[in-house]
Amino acid sequence: MDPVGAVVAAPFVLGAAGFTSAGIAAGSVAAKMMSVAAVANGGGVAAGGVVATLQSAGAAGLSGAASAVVGGAGAAVGWLASFIS
Repeated sequence: MDPVGAVVAAPFVLGAAGFTSAGIAAGSVAAKMMSVAAVANGGGVAAGGVVATLQSAGAAGLSGAASAVVGGAGAAVGWLASFIS
């Protein structure tokens, strides 16, 4: 995946997983992740953890820094995939 594609796709992927601007969608992958995280943390979801970070990005969109990280990850995956052919 190219970096631009990764940055453009990220909000759609987050929304499809259940990380929405209205909160975590019931019955979604995000809800299952939140449940597992809450059980692992004694009933709460840790601030700054994966679920909290993904929900923040789903609610507010990706920041410039997050866009750069997603773009960099997409570039790395694309580069690695070029060796598979």
